[in-house]
Amino acid sequence: MSASSHSQSAARKYSSPLRDEQAAETRLRIVRAAAKLFASAGYDGTSLADLAREAGVSLGTLKANGPKRDLLFAAFELSFAGAEGVDTLATHEPIAEITADSDNERYILGITHFVAESNRRSNQLWAALVSAATSDAAVHSTLGGLRSRRREDMLVLVDELRRRGMASAKAPRERQADALSFVLSPEGYSQLVTEAGWSHADYETWLRHTVLLASASDPFAK
Repeated sequence: MSASSHSQSAARKYSSPLRDEQAAETRLRIVRAAAKLFASAGYDGTSLADLAREAGVSLGTLKANGPKRDLLFAAFELSFAGAEGVDTLATHEPIAEITADSDNERYILGITHFVAESNRRSNQLWAALVSAATSDAAVHSTLGGLRSRRREDMLVLVDELRRRGMASAKAPRERQADALSFVLSPEGYSQLVTEAGWSHADYETWLRHTVLLASASDPFAK
């Protein structure tokens, strides 16, 4: 192999990771821009040109990163979970680390803190998703899948609370999951903090106590 060929091969070998890194950085800028604009202006109020300008990329680069509806879901995932492509929170590293702690008090503090912070970052994007779903069939379909995954996460949470002796095993498992999904929802954050003026700290305290209250007994027992 000639020196020139070796040099070209090395350039190809070492430029690919650099390109991957640059592409990842560009993707992150785009999704962060989407999170900012969709939260402030809504889905219909944000154009692809707006997103490209906010991210500092060309319109072609923006379009290569997906249609607008996909960027809306990516923005929500990044804001809520801290990463794109999290299929289930149960195996998401921050939740897995919290669950690995056998101390029940630290566990419930960790779970409710994670959700409170996630809702703080993403509640406006959730509202944008719900609003967009009323007029966009594809958004409506994808939102349905997201809600199904959230329900599965709630069922996993119920099982973990039961395993730790923190939730009643007599109450209907599905009803417990429904109640926890309601309590832990982004809508709850919007109503209590954004609309009612609660502090974030008060919301997090309420969240912790309400999760325990909703799990500890069977309200349907006769």
